[in-house]
Amino acid sequence: MANCTHDCSSCGSNCASRDKNSFIKPPHAGTRIKRVVAVASGKGGVGKSLVTSLLAVRAAAMGLRVGVLDADVTGPSIPRAFGVEERARGDEEGIYPVLSKSGVKMMSMNCLLEHADDPVVWRGALIAGAALQFWTDVIWDELDILFIDMPPGTGDVPLTVFQSIPLSGAVVVTTPQDLVGMIVGKAINMAKMLSVPILGVAENMSYFKCPLCGAEHEIFGASKAGELAKTCGAPAYARIPLDAATARLADEGRIEEADTDCLSAIFAEILKSREIGNYKA
Repeated sequence: MANCTHDCSSCGSNCASRDKNSFIKPPHAGTRIKRVVAVASGKGGVGKSLVTSLLAVRAAAMGLRVGVLDADVTGPSIPRAFGVEERARGDEEGIYPVLSKSGVKMMSMNCLLEHADDPVVWRGALIAGAALQFWTDVIWDELDILFIDMPPGTGDVPLTVFQSIPLSGAVVVTTPQDLVGMIVGKAINMAKMLSVPILGVAENMSYFKCPLCGAEHEIFGASKAGELAKTCGAPAYARIPLDAATARLADEGRIEEADTDCLSAIFAEILKSREIGNYKA
């Protein structure tokens, strides 16, 4: 454009000269991260935080240096799942993440609030800014993988994360219901629009395994995980069962004791995803 200032952040035009990396923000100067993976879904309540937690647990069990950025600013649940009650501390250098028992680093709004049930009554732009600060202002140090637990929808925070953080890819979480699949499709299409590769589809509450006979019952309908993965071009999918034991471990802050085998195929794809390197904007 004739009057182009080359500052795409203040321009709404979709011109040929637009740099798709113009919104990317570098992490804190004290941070070096190999891979960043967003765990997303257009729908709330499908189990994004559970999938994020299980993937982080699996990474830590393999000896990898792992962190979790809880971008669900108004509905944070990561610290509770890991049994973390410690508040984050900071100094003039930045903010330091808190640690779980197994060494998973995490930053969440609930690590900053005085009480876990204090509400965050903010408008969208402020919420998105807080989520981005967990990337730019937190001293993550050296990480092999940073997982981002996304809020539902395709609004301010997901858009900010997808545009401002250099992602290796995304894991999409869904459940078998057709209604959920339709809404999850919006998140998939958003990722495609912003050139974020889908690494896997995790279908939560996919079935219930009878503890007596071992039969699998598809309580919420036939699985659509494979079909959805094929449609969106994801190289892997996982079916996560309805499991009272896993739910209890999350409620009791003991998610690090949960079985993560159901996510092995998706985790393998995460390890093959692109490394972002020591990104500098």
